[in-house]
Amino acid sequence: MTLSLPLGDSGFETWVPSGSEPVVPEAGGFTSRTAYAAAHVVADPLADPSEAGAAIDWEATLAFRQHLWGLGLGVAEAMDTAQRGSGVGWATAKELIRQTAAEASGPAVYGAVTDQLDPEGHFDLDQITTAYVEQVAHIEDCGGNAILMSSRHLARTAETADDYARVYRQVISAASGKVMIHWLGPMFDPGLAGYWGTADPWKAAETVLGVVAAHAEKVSGVKLSMLDKELEMWFRQQLPEEVDMFTGDDLNFVDLILGDDTGHSEALLGVFDPIAPVAGAALQALDRGDTDGYRRLLEPTLPLARQLFSPPTHQYKTGVVFLAYICGFQDHFRMVAGAESGRSLPHLSRLLVLADHAGLIGDPDLATHRMRLILELGGVRPRGEHG
Repeated sequence: MTLSLPLGDSGFETWVPSGSEPVVPEAGGFTSRTAYAAAHVVADPLADPSEAGAAIDWEATLAFRQHLWGLGLGVAEAMDTAQRGSGVGWATAKELIRQTAAEASGPAVYGAVTDQLDPEGHFDLDQITTAYVEQVAHIEDCGGNAILMSSRHLARTAETADDYARVYRQVISAASGKVMIHWLGPMFDPGLAGYWGTADPWKAAETVLGVVAAHAEKVSGVKLSMLDKELEMWFRQQLPEEVDMFTGDDLNFVDLILGDDTGHSEALLGVFDPIAPVAGAALQALDRGDTDGYRRLLEPTLPLARQLFSPPTHQYKTGVVFLAYICGFQDHFRMVAGAESGRSLPHLSRLLVLADHAGLIGDPDLATHRMRLILELGGVRPRGEHG
Protein backbone atom coordinates (compact mmCIF):
# COMPACT_ATOMS: atom_id res chain seq x y z
CA MET A 1 0.00 0.00 0.00
CA THR A 2 1.12 3.56 -0.70
CA LEU A 3 -0.49 6.83 0.29
CA SER A 4 -0.17 10.38 -0.97
CA LEU A 5 0.22 12.61 2.11
CA PRO A 6 -0.10 16.38 2.45
CA LEU A 7 3.20 17.38 4.04
CA GLY A 8 2.82 21.13 4.24
CA ASP A 9 5.01 23.42 2.13
CA SER A 10 6.32 20.47 0.12
CA GLY A 11 2.80 19.64 -1.11
CA PHE A 12 1.83 16.00 -1.50
CA GLU A 13 4.40 13.25 -1.18
CA THR A 14 3.99 9.53 -1.65
CA TRP A 15 4.53 7.51 1.50
CA VAL A 16 5.58 3.90 1.13
CA PRO A 17 5.53 2.03 4.46
CA SER A 18 8.98 0.73 5.33
CA GLY A 19 7.70 -2.76 6.05
CA SER A 20 10.31 -3.15 8.80
CA GLU A 21 9.51 -5.29 11.79
CA PRO A 22 8.20 -3.21 14.70
CA VAL A 23 10.41 -3.00 17.78
CA VAL A 24 9.20 -5.19 20.65
CA PRO A 25 10.99 -5.58 24.00
CA GLU A 26 11.72 -8.98 25.47
CA ALA A 27 9.61 -10.26 28.35
CA GLY A 28 10.76 -9.40 31.83
CA GLY A 29 10.99 -5.62 31.79
CA PHE A 30 14.13 -3.72 32.82
CA THR A 31 15.87 -2.68 36.04
CA SER A 32 18.52 -0.08 35.22
CA ARG A 33 16.02 2.80 35.12
CA THR A 34 12.59 3.62 36.51
CA ALA A 35 10.29 4.67 33.68
CA TYR A 36 6.67 5.78 33.63
CA ALA A 37 4.57 6.58 30.58
CA ALA A 38 2.04 9.35 31.11
CA ALA A 39 -0.92 7.58 29.54
CA HIS A 40 -3.70 9.05 27.39
CA VAL A 41 -7.38 8.29 27.82
CA VAL A 42 -9.61 6.75 25.15
CA ALA A 43 -12.76 8.79 24.62
CA ASP A 44 -16.19 7.25 24.24
CA PRO A 45 -16.93 8.12 20.57
CA LEU A 46 -20.69 8.08 21.19
CA ALA A 47 -20.61 10.52 24.09
CA ASP A 48 -21.26 14.23 23.92
CA PRO A 49 -17.72 15.67 23.91
CA SER A 50 -18.88 18.57 26.08
CA GLU A 51 -19.65 16.15 28.90
CA ALA A 52 -16.15 15.25 30.06
CA GLY A 53 -17.34 13.02 32.88
CA ALA A 54 -19.24 10.72 30.50
CA ALA A 55 -16.71 10.67 27.67
CA ILE A 56 -14.28 7.91 28.69
CA ASP A 57 -14.23 4.43 27.18
CA TRP A 58 -13.14 2.73 30.38
CA GLU A 59 -12.47 -0.69 28.89
CA ALA A 60 -10.20 0.62 26.13
CA THR A 61 -8.49 3.08 28.49
CA LEU A 62 -7.61 0.37 31.00
CA ALA A 63 -6.55 -2.02 28.23
CA PHE A 64 -3.98 0.52 27.08
CA ARG A 65 -2.57 0.73 30.59
CA GLN A 66 -2.21 -3.04 30.65
CA HIS A 67 -0.33 -2.73 27.35
CA LEU A 68 2.13 -0.32 28.99
CA TRP A 69 2.62 -2.53 32.04
CA GLY A 70 3.16 -5.50 29.74
CA LEU A 71 6.10 -3.67 28.14
CA GLY A 72 7.73 -3.11 31.53
CA LEU A 73 6.76 0.55 31.90
CA GLY A 74 4.97 2.13 34.81
CA VAL A 75 1.86 4.25 34.31
CA ALA A 76 1.58 7.90 35.32
CA GLU A 77 -2.16 8.28 35.63
CA ALA A 78 -4.47 11.30 35.37
CA MET A 79 -1.68 13.59 34.16
CA ASP A 80 -1.78 16.19 31.39
CA THR A 81 -1.36 13.47 28.73
CA ALA A 82 -4.73 12.14 29.93
CA GLN A 83 -6.19 15.59 29.08
CA ARG A 84 -6.20 16.60 32.72
CA GLY A 85 -7.19 20.23 32.69
CA SER A 86 -8.17 20.13 29.02
CA GLY A 87 -11.40 18.15 29.05
CA VAL A 88 -10.85 15.72 31.91
CA GLY A 89 -11.85 17.26 35.23
CA TRP A 90 -11.61 15.98 38.78
CA ALA A 91 -14.82 13.92 38.68
CA THR A 92 -13.47 11.88 35.76
CA ALA A 93 -9.90 11.84 37.06
CA LYS A 94 -11.09 10.58 40.44
CA GLU A 95 -12.76 7.59 38.80
CA LEU A 96 -9.80 7.07 36.46
CA ILE A 97 -7.47 6.89 39.45
CA ARG A 98 -9.77 4.46 41.25
CA GLN A 99 -10.12 2.11 38.30
CA THR A 100 -6.45 2.16 37.34
CA ALA A 101 -5.37 1.50 40.93
CA ALA A 102 -7.81 -1.42 41.15
CA GLU A 103 -6.53 -2.96 37.89
CA ALA A 104 -2.83 -2.17 38.25
CA SER A 105 -0.46 -4.97 37.25
CA GLY A 106 2.64 -2.78 37.42
CA PRO A 107 3.97 0.43 38.96
CA ALA A 108 1.79 3.55 38.89
CA VAL A 109 1.69 7.10 40.23
CA TYR A 110 -1.32 9.38 40.17
CA GLY A 111 -1.74 13.08 39.51
CA ALA A 112 -3.09 15.35 42.26
CA VAL A 113 -3.91 18.99 41.62
CA THR A 114 -6.73 21.45 42.47
CA ASP A 115 -9.15 21.01 39.58
CA GLN A 116 -12.17 20.29 41.78
CA LEU A 117 -12.22 24.08 42.30
CA ASP A 118 -14.01 26.37 39.83
CA PRO A 119 -11.52 26.71 36.95
CA GLU A 120 -12.25 30.44 36.61
CA GLY A 121 -12.44 31.13 40.32
CA HIS A 122 -9.93 32.74 42.65
CA PHE A 123 -9.14 30.99 45.92
CA ASP A 124 -6.87 31.71 48.84
CA LEU A 125 -3.84 29.62 49.72
CA ASP A 126 -5.66 27.64 52.42
CA GLN A 127 -8.44 26.64 50.00
CA ILE A 128 -5.88 25.58 47.40
CA THR A 129 -4.00 23.56 50.02
CA THR A 130 -7.22 21.84 51.07
CA ALA A 131 -8.00 20.94 47.46
CA TYR A 132 -4.56 19.36 46.98
CA VAL A 133 -4.87 17.45 50.25
CA GLU A 134 -8.29 16.09 49.25
CA GLN A 135 -6.92 14.67 46.02
CA VAL A 136 -3.82 13.19 47.65
CA ALA A 137 -6.07 11.52 50.23
CA HIS A 138 -8.19 9.95 47.47
CA ILE A 139 -5.09 8.61 45.75
CA GLU A 140 -3.76 7.15 48.98
CA ASP A 141 -7.18 5.67 49.82
CA CYS A 142 -6.95 3.86 46.46
CA GLY A 143 -3.55 2.46 47.47
CA GLY A 144 -1.46 4.79 45.29
CA ASN A 145 1.19 7.45 45.58
CA ALA A 146 0.56 10.99 44.40
CA ILE A 147 2.48 13.25 42.08
CA LEU A 148 1.74 16.89 42.87
CA MET A 149 0.94 18.59 39.57
CA SER A 150 1.30 22.32 39.01
CA SER A 151 -1.91 24.17 39.89
CA ARG A 152 -3.39 26.95 37.77
CA HIS A 153 -5.24 28.16 40.85
CA LEU A 154 -1.99 28.49 42.76
CA ALA A 155 -0.36 30.27 39.81
CA ARG A 156 -3.16 32.88 39.91
CA THR A 157 -3.12 33.32 43.68
CA ALA A 158 0.50 33.03 44.83
CA GLU A 159 2.40 36.30 44.92
CA THR A 160 5.81 35.15 46.11
CA ALA A 161 8.02 32.07 46.15
CA ASP A 162 7.19 31.72 49.84
CA ASP A 163 3.49 31.32 48.96
CA TYR A 164 4.32 28.32 46.76
CA ALA A 165 6.64 26.84 49.36
CA ARG A 166 3.99 27.19 52.07
CA VAL A 167 1.34 25.31 50.06
CA TYR A 168 3.66 22.49 48.96
CA ARG A 169 5.09 22.00 52.44
CA GLN A 170 1.61 21.72 53.94
CA VAL A 171 0.43 19.28 51.29
CA ILE A 172 3.53 17.11 51.63
CA SER A 173 3.18 17.10 55.42
CA ALA A 174 -0.45 16.01 55.15
CA ALA A 175 0.34 13.05 52.88
CA SER A 176 0.58 9.68 54.55
CA GLY A 177 3.19 8.33 52.14
CA LYS A 178 5.78 9.70 49.78
CA VAL A 179 4.87 12.04 46.95
CA MET A 180 6.50 13.29 43.77
CA ILE A 181 6.58 16.90 42.61
CA HIS A 182 5.86 17.80 38.99
CA TRP A 183 7.12 21.14 37.73
CA LEU A 184 5.34 21.77 34.43
CA GLY A 185 6.53 24.62 32.25
CA PRO A 186 4.34 27.22 30.50
CA MET A 187 5.10 25.71 27.08
CA PHE A 188 2.84 22.82 28.18
CA ASP A 189 0.31 25.06 29.94
CA PRO A 190 0.41 28.83 29.43
CA GLY A 191 -1.61 29.24 32.64
CA LEU A 192 1.47 28.20 34.61
CA ALA A 193 3.68 31.11 33.56
CA GLY A 194 5.71 32.43 36.50
CA TYR A 195 5.18 29.29 38.57
CA TRP A 196 7.22 29.18 41.79
CA GLY A 197 7.04 32.97 41.93
CA THR A 198 9.33 33.94 39.05
CA ALA A 199 9.66 33.75 35.28
CA ASP A 200 13.35 32.83 35.72
CA PRO A 201 13.51 29.00 35.80
CA TRP A 202 16.87 29.01 37.56
CA LYS A 203 15.47 31.09 40.43
CA ALA A 204 12.35 28.93 40.47
CA ALA A 205 14.58 25.86 40.78
CA GLU A 206 15.95 27.22 44.06
CA THR A 207 12.43 27.35 45.49
CA VAL A 208 11.69 23.77 44.42
CA LEU A 209 14.96 22.57 45.89
CA GLY A 210 14.12 24.30 49.15
CA VAL A 211 10.78 22.52 49.35
CA VAL A 212 12.46 19.18 48.62
CA ALA A 213 15.20 19.76 51.19
CA ALA A 214 12.62 20.54 53.88
CA HIS A 215 10.82 17.21 53.27
CA ALA A 216 13.40 14.96 51.60
CA GLU A 217 12.16 11.96 53.57
CA LYS A 218 8.70 12.30 51.99
CA VAL A 219 9.60 13.34 48.42
CA SER A 220 10.42 10.34 46.25
CA GLY A 221 11.24 12.33 43.15
CA VAL A 222 10.87 15.50 41.10
CA LYS A 223 9.61 15.46 37.50
CA LEU A 224 10.97 18.39 35.53
CA SER A 225 9.04 19.35 32.37
CA MET A 226 10.84 22.53 31.30
CA LEU A 227 12.42 21.28 28.03
CA ASP A 228 15.77 22.63 29.25
CA LYS A 229 18.50 20.01 29.25
CA GLU A 230 21.10 22.14 31.05
CA LEU A 231 18.67 23.13 33.79
CA GLU A 232 17.72 19.51 34.41
CA MET A 233 21.32 18.31 34.55
CA TRP A 234 22.17 21.00 37.09
CA PHE A 235 18.96 20.45 39.06
CA ARG A 236 19.46 16.72 39.50
CA GLN A 237 22.95 17.29 40.95
CA GLN A 238 21.40 19.49 43.66
CA LEU A 239 18.81 16.95 44.80
CA PRO A 240 19.30 14.97 48.01
CA GLU A 241 20.68 11.51 47.31
CA GLU A 242 17.42 9.81 48.26
CA VAL A 243 15.31 11.90 45.84
CA ASP A 244 15.16 10.80 42.19
CA MET A 245 15.22 13.08 39.16
CA PHE A 246 12.49 12.17 36.65
CA THR A 247 12.88 13.73 33.25
CA GLY A 248 9.77 15.20 31.70
CA ASP A 249 11.82 16.55 28.79
CA ASP A 250 10.18 15.01 25.73
CA LEU A 251 12.84 16.50 23.43
CA ASN A 252 16.10 15.59 25.22
CA PHE A 253 15.17 12.39 27.04
CA VAL A 254 17.65 10.13 25.24
CA ASP A 255 20.70 11.88 26.70
CA LEU A 256 19.10 12.67 30.05
CA ILE A 257 18.09 9.06 30.74
CA LEU A 258 21.45 7.71 29.58
CA GLY A 259 23.24 10.24 31.78
CA ASP A 260 26.93 10.90 32.26
CA ASP A 261 29.50 10.80 35.03
CA THR A 262 27.40 13.27 37.07
CA GLY A 263 24.32 11.02 37.10
CA HIS A 264 21.21 10.22 35.09
CA SER A 265 17.48 10.93 35.09
CA GLU A 266 14.70 8.44 35.53
CA ALA A 267 11.76 8.89 33.16
CA LEU A 268 8.17 10.08 33.40
CA LEU A 269 7.24 11.09 29.89
CA GLY A 270 4.21 11.70 27.72
CA VAL A 271 6.24 10.64 24.69
CA PHE A 272 6.64 7.17 26.24
CA ASP A 273 2.92 6.60 25.57
CA PRO A 274 3.31 6.35 21.76
CA ILE A 275 6.90 5.00 21.75
CA ALA A 276 6.42 2.53 24.60
CA PRO A 277 7.67 -0.60 22.76
CA VAL A 278 10.86 1.11 21.59
CA ALA A 279 11.41 2.67 25.03
CA GLY A 280 11.08 -0.71 26.73
CA ALA A 281 13.54 -2.35 24.34
CA ALA A 282 16.02 0.54 24.68
CA LEU A 283 15.96 0.38 28.47
CA GLN A 284 16.59 -3.36 28.27
CA ALA A 285 19.67 -2.52 26.19
CA LEU A 286 20.86 -0.31 29.07
CA ASP A 287 20.40 -3.27 31.41
CA ARG A 288 22.90 -5.13 29.23
CA GLY A 289 25.31 -2.20 29.22
CA ASP A 290 24.67 -1.75 25.49
CA THR A 291 24.62 2.04 25.20
CA ASP A 292 25.05 1.87 21.42
CA GLY A 293 21.97 -0.32 21.19
CA TYR A 294 20.08 2.06 23.48
CA ARG A 295 20.87 4.99 21.20
CA ARG A 296 20.21 2.99 18.03
CA LEU A 297 16.69 2.26 19.25
CA LEU A 298 15.72 5.57 20.86
CA GLU A 299 17.37 8.20 18.69
CA PRO A 300 15.05 7.52 15.70
CA THR A 301 12.15 8.50 17.97
CA LEU A 302 13.53 12.02 18.52
CA PRO A 303 12.25 13.50 15.21
CA LEU A 304 8.84 12.04 16.08
CA ALA A 305 9.00 13.59 19.56
CA ARG A 306 9.97 16.99 18.15
CA GLN A 307 7.01 16.85 15.79
CA LEU A 308 4.62 15.72 18.54
CA PHE A 309 5.70 18.52 20.88
CA SER A 310 6.16 21.28 18.33
CA PRO A 311 4.42 24.58 19.21
CA PRO A 312 1.77 24.96 20.41
CA THR A 313 3.25 22.26 22.64
CA HIS A 314 0.13 21.76 24.75
CA GLN A 315 -1.59 20.27 21.67
CA TYR A 316 0.74 17.26 21.73
CA LYS A 317 -2.06 15.11 23.12
CA THR A 318 -3.78 15.14 19.72
CA GLY A 319 -0.74 13.48 18.15
CA VAL A 320 -0.52 10.91 20.93
CA VAL A 321 -4.10 9.77 20.38
CA PHE A 322 -3.67 9.88 16.60
CA LEU A 323 -0.75 7.44 16.87
CA ALA A 324 -2.73 5.17 19.20
CA TYR A 325 -5.43 5.01 16.52
CA ILE A 326 -3.03 4.54 13.61
CA CYS A 327 -1.17 1.77 15.46
CA GLY A 328 -4.35 -0.11 16.38
CA PHE A 329 -4.57 0.55 20.12
CA GLN A 330 -8.05 2.07 19.80
CA ASP A 331 -10.81 1.96 17.22
CA HIS A 332 -11.35 5.65 16.51
CA PHE A 333 -9.72 9.07 16.43
CA ARG A 334 -12.00 10.93 18.81
CA MET A 335 -10.87 12.77 21.94
CA VAL A 336 -12.45 14.21 25.04
CA ALA A 337 -13.73 17.74 24.36
CA GLY A 338 -13.19 17.28 20.60
CA ALA A 339 -9.44 17.78 20.94
CA GLU A 340 -8.75 15.68 17.82
CA SER A 341 -9.04 18.96 15.90
CA GLY A 342 -5.98 20.36 17.68
CA ARG A 343 -3.50 19.50 14.90
CA SER A 344 -3.51 19.95 11.14
CA LEU A 345 -3.58 17.18 8.55
CA PRO A 346 0.01 17.96 7.43
CA HIS A 347 1.14 17.69 11.06
CA LEU A 348 -0.54 14.30 11.45
CA SER A 349 0.86 13.13 8.11
CA ARG A 350 4.39 13.89 9.27
CA LEU A 351 3.73 11.99 12.50
CA LEU A 352 2.77 8.92 10.47
CA VAL A 353 5.98 9.01 8.43
CA LEU A 354 8.17 9.60 11.49
CA ALA A 355 6.46 6.84 13.48
CA ASP A 356 7.25 4.45 10.62
CA HIS A 357 10.91 5.53 10.67
CA ALA A 358 10.98 4.88 14.43
CA GLY A 359 9.76 1.26 14.11
CA LEU A 360 6.30 1.86 15.57
CA ILE A 361 4.00 0.80 12.70
CA GLY A 362 3.17 -2.83 13.33
CA ASP A 363 0.45 -3.13 10.68
CA PRO A 364 1.17 -0.91 7.64
CA ASP A 365 -2.09 -1.87 5.92
CA LEU A 366 -4.12 -0.80 8.95
CA ALA A 367 -2.14 2.43 9.29
CA THR A 368 -2.61 3.24 5.62
CA HIS A 369 -6.33 2.50 5.72
CA ARG A 370 -6.91 4.60 8.82
CA MET A 371 -4.84 7.51 7.54
CA ARG A 372 -6.83 7.49 4.33
CA LEU A 373 -10.05 7.72 6.35
CA ILE A 374 -8.71 10.72 8.28
CA LEU A 375 -7.65 12.47 5.09
CA GLU A 376 -10.99 11.87 3.39
CA LEU A 377 -12.87 13.10 6.45
CA GLY A 378 -10.77 16.25 6.24
CA GLY A 379 -11.76 16.78 2.61
CA VAL A 380 -8.38 15.72 1.21
CA ARG A 381 -8.41 13.61 -1.93
CA PRO A 382 -4.98 11.96 -2.11
CA ARG A 383 -3.52 11.89 -5.59
CA GLY A 384 -1.38 9.30 -7.29
CA GLU A 385 -1.88 6.51 -4.79
CA HIS A 386 -2.40 2.86 -5.56
CA GLY A 387 -2.72 -0.35 -3.63
